[in-house]
Parts: sequence; C-alpha cells; structure tokens
Amino acid sequence: MTEVAIVGVGIHPFGRHDGVSGREQGAHAARQALAHAGIGWGGVQFAFGGSAAAGNADALVADLGLTGIEFVNVINGCATGGSSLAMADRAIRSGDYDVGIAIGFDKHPPGAFNADPASYGLGEWYGETGLMLTTQFFGIKAQRYLHDHDIDPAVLSAIAAKAYRNGALNPNAWRRRPMSVEEIESSDMLSKPLTKYMFCSPAEGAVALVLCRAELASRFTDRPVYLKSCVMRSRAYGTFEVFSPSLSPDRTDGPTVQAAREAFEQAGVEPSDVDVAQVQDTEAGAELMHMAETGLCEHGEQVDLIMSGATEINGRLPINTDGGCIANGEPIGASGLRQVHEIVVQLRGEAGDRQVPNDPQVGFTHVYGAPGISACTVLAR
Repeated sequence: MTEVAIVGVGIHPFGRHDGVSGREQGAHAARQALAHAGIGWGGVQFAFGGSAAAGNADALVADLGLTGIEFVNVINGCATGGSSLAMADRAIRSGDYDVGIAIGFDKHPPGAFNADPASYGLGEWYGETGLMLTTQFFGIKAQRYLHDHDIDPAVLSAIAAKAYRNGALNPNAWRRRPMSVEEIESSDMLSKPLTKYMFCSPAEGAVALVLCRAELASRFTDRPVYLKSCVMRSRAYGTFEVFSPSLSPDRTDGPTVQAAREAFEQAGVEPSDVDVAQVQDTEAGAELMHMAETGLCEHGEQVDLIMSGATEINGRLPINTDGGCIANGEPIGASGLRQVHEIVVQLRGEAGDRQVPNDPQVGFTHVYGAPGISACTVLAR
C-alpha cells in the first residue's frame, strides 16, 4: 500500500495583517512550503485547499502559476484544513498521484463567527434566539462535562495560561504575551464557565504542506515526516454537537472518538505512544474534553495531567505546543493544517524555544468543526 510523507511545510504568521489579503497569505505559505521541499509549483500535480472568508482557494493559481493543476476547493467548518489534508492523503494513497499540496488560508473580520442558520439546515429562529453564537454551545458543553466528571472549573484557566505561555515562544502566533491564571479568571465572563481569555478568536493566517509518495521523499528532503493515518468522521445520531437544534435522550460518542480510534488503529500505534499532540482548543473546555475523547487519557484524568505539568512542553504529554487556537486564533481554512505544521516541526527537531525534548518520534493532531466533523492524524519520523 502506498504511504505518504510530508516533505515541505510553510506558514504565514497568524493574527491580523492589515493590507494583506487572505489569498496573499496563502500564496506566501505555499511558496515557503515549495521552497522547503525544493520543488517548483510546476512540479505539483494536485492541490486541495480551503478558505471560509477569503475567497475560493483555487484562486491561488493566479499567484502561483497557471499550470492547469487539478485544484479542489474544500469547506468543512473549522475542520476545513484537516479535510483538505485527508483528501490530499487519499489522492496519493490511491496511486493516482506522486506529489501534491494541501493549502488553507483565511482572513476573518473581528468579532465572533457569523454563521448563517440556513447553511446548516436550520430555521431563522435558531439564529434569532442567539443559538448560532458558538460561545453559548461551548459554555453549556463545558458546564455539563465539568459536572459529569466532578472537575473543578479552575483547570480551564490553567489550560488557557499554558496556551499563552506556549504562544509566547512561537514567532508565528498571534497572542504572544503570557497571561497569568488570575488575569484569565478575572476577564469578562462570556459564557459560564468560560471567560474572555479562555476563547480563541477568528483570525488570519495560512499554512501549506507538500506531500508525496513515501518512496519518493528522499528527492525532496532527508528528514521526511510520515503521515501514518488521516481519518475524518462526521456526527452520528445521539451526539452533542454545535448547531444541533435538539439533543437525543440516547447518547453516543461524538465523531472525535471514532476518528481518533481509527487513526490510531490505522497507524498501528497506541495513544500512549504519542510524544506530542495538538487537539482542538476553540476554548479551554474543548482541550479538556478532547484530551479524553481522543484517547490520550481517561475522562477525569485531565486535571492531574494538566496541574502536574504533564501537558507542558517539557512534560510527559505535551499538548498544543504552539499555543493552539487560543494563542494563534482561528483562520478556519488554515487551523487544522497549522496543527500538522507544528507536529512536523516538532518531529524534525526544528521548533526552537518550544521544542519538545527527548527526540519525539510520534505526533497526533485532532481538529473539530461544525456541525460535527472531526479529523485526526498520526505522524511519525
């Protein structure tokens, strides 16, 4: 079976960039990834790319070159980047292509995401009652989880503080000022138990990854990172998801549980083998819940891991070493690819001040998007 390697990565810093379009940021990331792989745009056979607010990703050909490349636009909520990568992975594993690229970029206006109920099959009433504000969903879900597992809400501030500490070490992060637990806890309460500084914000930025058949990797780099698995799943009946107008009394696991389990099975590794991980942290409660949903720990064990420092850069299970969504912000098209970019950099030993020690060998990423899409990857040296 054909295996896939990531041989080039590129990123445009996340944050706010006046006068720079989302497409320009995407082109910057693509050129950087191509240069990293030592290949020109003409050597790429296909592209999958996504953008939610900055125009069609395929418009990048006007910047990169009119080569007639097969370019597919992808949109899948906050899982757009993960979905682009999943499709690129399949294109190579199918045997149809040797070299391709996954690109994501976005440029969101300030303020909360302004989703349209009709785009999710919902009536206008859903938006009129304020339920399209995802802050409410995340707050309700966090409250329920803390209650069900008897977890002290103080852990949420600790998660956010870690994100800002890690972001301060990342030159591509938006928020690069460390924030204390006290500062986070005392910031405005947006949706109990989540305060202002526990949330990520819509942002700008871009990421590109060059992929190839594993047996060709030596043509591009002497330090490839192998994409051992890339699994994407949607919600099943009975899951508790964003933009759900009702909740079934029959509960079942969300798509993250299935996607993560299958990703580990396909890769032939266990969650305990992971040396560094990236999980969706739209807000601090998401990181808390997704740690367990992905199998990285049991439900309720997160508090000991977080408070003991196990999830810090120098800990046993470093999580969101680049600051995650909380410190980087979330440009929808790029966010899932940023996670993979970080793992590639970590496994290559090129993360600088935020480098995980002890020569990490296995990485894991997880991204979640509305209305219940999860994509997980396992990467290895």
